[in-house]
Amino acid sequence: MSQAYVLILHEVADYPKWKAIFDQAAGIRHAAGELEYHLLAAETDAAQVVHFSRWTSLAAARAFFESPELVEIRRRAGVRAPVFHYLHEVERGVLWG
Repeated sequence: MSQAYVLILHEVADYPKWKAIFDQAAGIRHAAGELEYHLLAAETDAAQVVHFSRWTSLAAARAFFESPELVEIRRRAGVRAPVFHYLHEVERGVLWG
């Protein structure tokens, strides 16, 4: 079975405020099917945030991120112009020298 991932690119108005709301939503994210996540910030602009996460299914992720509850949470968190990519794993590897 293919792994399901979501890649979200967005700008946040205030990273500490956004992060606090992101952390408060951990329970609802987990209940919706998020299994693990990575947060990354642009090297030159910490307001440019990447949220990369693994989900139980793409359908679960899409339902969660497109829900009115999440739209409101993003608004309160100061998220601007999120771009969502729903992805399935094609291959995984580890390189060594």
